[in-house]
Amino acid sequence: MNILEIHHLSLALPVKKGMVTILHDVNLTAKEGEIVGLVGESGSGKSMTAFAVTRLLPGGGRERIAGSIKLLGEELLGKSEKEMETLRGRDVSMIFQEPMTCLNPVFTIARQMEDVIRAHAKVSREEARKQALSMLEAVHIRNPADVLSCYPYELSGGMRQRVMIGIALSCHPKLLIADEPTTALDVTVQAQILYLIKEACQNTGTAVLFISHDLGVISEICDQVSVMYSGHIVETGRTADVLQHPLHPYTKALLSAVPIPRLDVRKERILLEGDVPSPVNPAPGCRFAGRCASCMEICRKEQPELREVEPGHFAACHLIEQ
Repeated sequence: MNILEIHHLSLALPVKKGMVTILHDVNLTAKEGEIVGLVGESGSGKSMTAFAVTRLLPGGGRERIAGSIKLLGEELLGKSEKEMETLRGRDVSMIFQEPMTCLNPVFTIARQMEDVIRAHAKVSREEARKQALSMLEAVHIRNPADVLSCYPYELSGGMRQRVMIGIALSCHPKLLIADEPTTALDVTVQAQILYLIKEACQNTGTAVLFISHDLGVISEICDQVSVMYSGHIVETGRTADVLQHPLHPYTKALLSAVPIPRLDVRKERILLEGDVPSPVNPAPGCRFAGRCASCMEICRKEQPELREVEPGHFAACHLIEQ
């Protein structure tokens, strides 16, 4: 069963001199109990895709969004803010990159978790507190009763991220969006957080959209992965296929940047000069052309289409077509 279906999604946001298109014809599907990775450099459009799903977009309502976003078969585009408030937290939840900026510093953990639970379920504060305690236990927090009485600044980064996961899962959502949830954590805590997300997916059948810039993390947790560059999906498929047999030059460059565990093993390094191009006044052709060592004349003129190169493995590159 498909929990999330994104078809031909395009998004334009207002700027001083008009509108700038941020996302271009994005297609993505997440099934029940499946973890789908979305990977790319900063500025690729990963988080903006997540914000489009939750309708938490900047632009003050002046954004232009086209295509289709379906959650459990229900179209989200066109829903009012009040309708989206009902869905957020109940059917779709989000774990943000930095919990310190998302947790309210003047309220205790108990107050914040209870408010989320009571917003979507008609229960007393006492019952909400019991559920909050149960969720903290579920994310393996020691002494959960003590943590409930704490303020966010009294907890470590790993503990705050566990609390965020507990809040996100407190209403048993069908879709969980994790926006780089391990970026600011050390490797041991990172492994624990990845385990918690995978455990939640397996135990409840929740679909997960996992956003990251780290293909090493993606390889550990995701069933499917889509590689995004400058608002375009440039490669997508089963995680093992994409990581073991990358087709797009950008995917190969990302993989070459992943550290290898043995110092006596060498691998080819691909140096990517420059940054993701600005979406304002983009050049024609492939967005990756200016940084690609294999760039051809056609690459600077025509945007390649996403094509199925191998069964279930898609890529958008003129070099593959030739």
